[in-house]
Amino acid sequence: MELSEKLVRGEGRFVDDISMPGMLYLGFARSQYARAKLLKVSGGLTHRDVKFDVASAGEGAMKGFEALAHPVLADGFVGYVGQPIAAVYSDNPYEAEDLIDSVDIEYEPMKALVDPEEAIKASPLYPGIKSNAIVDRMFGEDFTPSSDDIVIEKKMVNRRVATNPIEPRGIVTAYDGDKLTVWIGTQSAHSIKEGLCEAMGLAKEQVRIVQVDTGGAFGLKGGIFPEYIVASYLAMKEKRPVKWIETRREHLMASRPGRGASANLKLYAKRNGRITGLKGDVIVDNGAFTGGSGEFSPMFIARQLAGPYQLDNAYVRAMSVLTNKAPQGPYRGAGRPEAMYFIERMMDGLADELKMDPVDLRAINAARETYTSPLGMRVERSDQFLEAARKELNYDMYKGKSNVGFAFIILYHATAGGESARIQAKDGKIRVWTGGNAHGQRHDIFIKMLLKEEFGVDEDLVEVMKGDTDQLEDGIGAWGSRSSMVLSSAVIVAARKIKDQIVKENGKYTLNALLDGSWDTYEFYKYDQTESSLGANLVTADVDDYGRVRVNECLSYYDAGRVLDPDNARGQNAGGAVQGIGQTLSEELAFDEDGLPLITSISDAGVLSADLLPRFGIKFHKSESALPSRAKGIGEAPTIGVPIALSRAIELSTGLPIDETPIRPDYLLSARKD
Repeated sequence: MELSEKLVRGEGRFVDDISMPGMLYLGFARSQYARAKLLKVSGGLTHRDVKFDVASAGEGAMKGFEALAHPVLADGFVGYVGQPIAAVYSDNPYEAEDLIDSVDIEYEPMKALVDPEEAIKASPLYPGIKSNAIVDRMFGEDFTPSSDDIVIEKKMVNRRVATNPIEPRGIVTAYDGDKLTVWIGTQSAHSIKEGLCEAMGLAKEQVRIVQVDTGGAFGLKGGIFPEYIVASYLAMKEKRPVKWIETRREHLMASRPGRGASANLKLYAKRNGRITGLKGDVIVDNGAFTGGSGEFSPMFIARQLAGPYQLDNAYVRAMSVLTNKAPQGPYRGAGRPEAMYFIERMMDGLADELKMDPVDLRAINAARETYTSPLGMRVERSDQFLEAARKELNYDMYKGKSNVGFAFIILYHATAGGESARIQAKDGKIRVWTGGNAHGQRHDIFIKMLLKEEFGVDEDLVEVMKGDTDQLEDGIGAWGSRSSMVLSSAVIVAARKIKDQIVKENGKYTLNALLDGSWDTYEFYKYDQTESSLGANLVTADVDDYGRVRVNECLSYYDAGRVLDPDNARGQNAGGAVQGIGQTLSEELAFDEDGLPLITSISDAGVLSADLLPRFGIKFHKSESALPSRAKGIGEAPTIGVPIALSRAIELSTGLPIDETPIRPDYLLSARKD
């Protein structure tokens, strides 16, 4: 039975479906304050028992900030609402939940730092640091603008967004006296293993990670969290299996949200529309501890700010700032949507100042050759793609209308490092393990197709296995639009290794030799470049007299290289576009001035309902990458381009400047009151 059919029939096996004899159920007493000293903690497991810090692992992981690492259980103080303070457990999940109330916690509340810009000026949150800006880097070189340059200045904000996969986090752990085995929904079994080993001081041979069916992730499930470490510790301590399943409220409080970035930029240009330079700063709301992606994010955003344009002068400050919120994490796009939003909204502002068509302005500035921008990223030639996008999206038919937005983007793929694959042919069947673990993308479809091409084997004979660190030596993970590029290439190279072995033993390759023999090969496809691809989006939207937005059309034109699975690519586009629309219109993790979350359930988290979806359309630019798969990535492209194009469509429809996401309804309503 195909995986998709199995899941639709309700026959998947997710973390919460796992049941074992003697299982313990885990719960957490969490902070009620954004910032406070802990005067007393009585009951359950506390920091005195679990003296570990959370390791940095997965997408955007950076080492070197151990002094600000997240304690697994709070040690002397709390830094955000929802931070785990104590862990309780029971033979029954309902009793475990009841036990949370038995933990006695006394606090001494302190003034919380909520706004990153205010936090920069405030006293440091922790002793031993000089500033709440834990990253403060300059990119590019300073320059003196010409006296006749036009200057466009904007402050732009992408507020925090919860990842909100349909399945929240969860883990089951068991220990047999020699090896800790973990069952988990994840984007990377190897990242989970790396993080647990580092945090707990375990040897690699002591830990096995097994991926189960994974109900979405969007960046959330690639790294290590405090709850995973406590579950592992408890399984080793009690020598009984342990289960923890996150509630939606816990997810909204204590998982790692994405976005949370702002930019203050000045764009310099001539009257003919030619850009001459860019200056400003990017600030990321890191949250209270390191270990997420908050340290990496501002630097990645700043380096991308040339967009797909020829930018000769740039000088940008990148800062990551401590606040009293949960640490920031990667969310579909992870720095790419923020960077393109900032530069594209500047381009729209320049077009308005010059009374020039926005796409005509983009054409003037599109890169006419491949170059490395002053901010450090390689920008591919883009003028020809923009011309093709204009035609394929029928932009000239929409030109001049007051409800049309256009976005021109560059998507940087997380290809650096490469990826692993193992292929085993035995007993007439072929099994495949990969280092990037699917969590809804259907990797099995294109892997089977590629092996049919390489081996000439019927796809029904191929089984794509879930992640298992005992079956695959090493791997990286599924994020950054990388799977169709480096994961598929690893599969191709591994298949060709087996074919070469068959030729060496038999003089030629035959399908019978493959299926009648026993072959097993591992390949780590090394790839140390960061690849990119171009994209464009066109969105039409209207705003009614009550400030409600109706998105009518959401059209895409992407350079996806060789499209390995067109149906899946269309699905990726529609799903990503919905998330982009949600970020633009309604999805936000809002906080009050004391750092208390204002969003506590999925019903008020702003997730879109189906009746709000527009007509989707996607076309593909014909090209191929230099990788063995000849593919390029696509998964993050709509979350990059759609918020830009939709923001512009709403801006033109209302006459209001739109420089923040989400666009709050009361702000849109103000246009109707004027």
